[in-house]
Amino acid sequence: MTAQPSSPVDRSEPPDRVVAAPAGAPRQAPTWRARLGAPPRGPLLLGLTGSLLMVLGGFGAAGVLVDDPLLTNSPLGFWRYGHGREIANSLIYLGVGLLAWAWVRLGRDVLARRVGGRAVLTTASVWLLPMLVSPPLFTRDPYSYLAQGALPLNGFDPYAVGPEVLPGVFTDNVHYFWQDTPAPYGPLFILLAKAVSWLAVDQIILGVVLMRLTLLVGLVLLVRALPELSRRMGGRPSLALWIVVANPVMVIHMVGGVHNDLLVMGLLATAALAALRGQHAWGIVLATLAMAVKASAGVALPFLVLVWAAAMAGPVLARTLRATAYGIAIFVPVFALCTFAAGVGLGWLPALSAPSMIVNWMSLPTGAGQLVHSVVSIFGPVPMQPFVNVGRAIGALILLVIAVRQWWAARDGGPDAIRRAGIVLLAVALLSPTMLPWYVSWGMALLAMVDWTPRALQILVFFSLWLMIVYYPDGEAALYDLAVLGIGAALAALAAVSLLRPDPLGLARRPVGADPVVR
Repeated sequence: MTAQPSSPVDRSEPPDRVVAAPAGAPRQAPTWRARLGAPPRGPLLLGLTGSLLMVLGGFGAAGVLVDDPLLTNSPLGFWRYGHGREIANSLIYLGVGLLAWAWVRLGRDVLARRVGGRAVLTTASVWLLPMLVSPPLFTRDPYSYLAQGALPLNGFDPYAVGPEVLPGVFTDNVHYFWQDTPAPYGPLFILLAKAVSWLAVDQIILGVVLMRLTLLVGLVLLVRALPELSRRMGGRPSLALWIVVANPVMVIHMVGGVHNDLLVMGLLATAALAALRGQHAWGIVLATLAMAVKASAGVALPFLVLVWAAAMAGPVLARTLRATAYGIAIFVPVFALCTFAAGVGLGWLPALSAPSMIVNWMSLPTGAGQLVHSVVSIFGPVPMQPFVNVGRAIGALILLVIAVRQWWAARDGGPDAIRRAGIVLLAVALLSPTMLPWYVSWGMALLAMVDWTPRALQILVFFSLWLMIVYYPDGEAALYDLAVLGIGAALAALAAVSLLRPDPLGLARRPVGADPVVR
């Protein structure tokens, strides 16, 4: 019998401390706070304040429009220039800090089991709400999405040309780096981008809001799949919600930044849950749709095949071959249908190399190549690209070894195969030629649901918060700004320690004991 879908609530953990009413007392209807799981007021209001500050500052210092119809040539235009922009920028960073502090405080409550899934979800929803009307934060990607959607509407192949061939308000706001770059996204996303661009016409603010609302479908899918998927994979739903939904990376980068990786997350999590429920064909369909948004999601497909094979009878090889054949028989028509509906071909495959034009050290192989080049350059000037190319080639080999080993180790299927799929997706993000902060979401869509140790959670806090400052609010890279990176790393480390030690610097007048960590 197929399990019934669960609601996005952690039913295994009582969200509130309930005091029993005296015997014979009339039963009262639960208050709204009780129904929502009594979200902790301190973190909720602190994070909301942070979100509001980021939105306010975003209108002056985020990925703002070249020609803003609301602010340009208005009394509020100062907010985009000079001292006004500096103040706006400061508000964004202050908002990031407040949201980070709120997230850590919420994490303490989750670890101590003072709050459950309802409270975490309610708190995260309040933090996310202001982001619905925010300018793109720490990126300009949604303008590229809109321009790529407008290209096929005007007879251009988005896999052959860049936005620059179609002058207009969408193209004017695309980052200069991507003006002549074909779209590296799958046909399903091109179809969605076409629809949004058609609805928005030339109203770019409306287009950004519509694109954000479209991608929020991914968040809804993720939240719906998360509780049951967590229980099947050995994790705690409330902790998983804190890790992946309340995370500042989700609030600021995924929703505030309007990245299509959010849709990939929801489709992957739902595909994994379908596979574990025994709905294997549906799981392949959903994972194929995720790949039709971003090719990297296709890494999960071989692991879903192993989950299917484990449910069959017969020798391992025969089961695996049979499940593979079934998977291909589903994948091909689903992907072909997406391609036909989008009205595009397979030109997106060569366009996948576009992100590799970005050279930054967040990609471990690229960073290794840059480091070796820096050392060699001490002895004389040499070009950097050959070192980067060698580093990337070695990284690709390492990634292949990791993927094969994890796939072979997952041959028994079940939740372990899903966990290993998450590991490989995370490895893809770290070892690909280019790494951007929101790429870690691919693996976290599955790994958030496993059993986390307190030490691993501290590492998660550090990197989640540090990823917030490797780009400036306007979308330009801050990867070589040592002051920003150093201060950010120090504050992220302090936050990581304070997850388990509420007063790591000993500033309280009275000693503050660490919250109990219940696993």
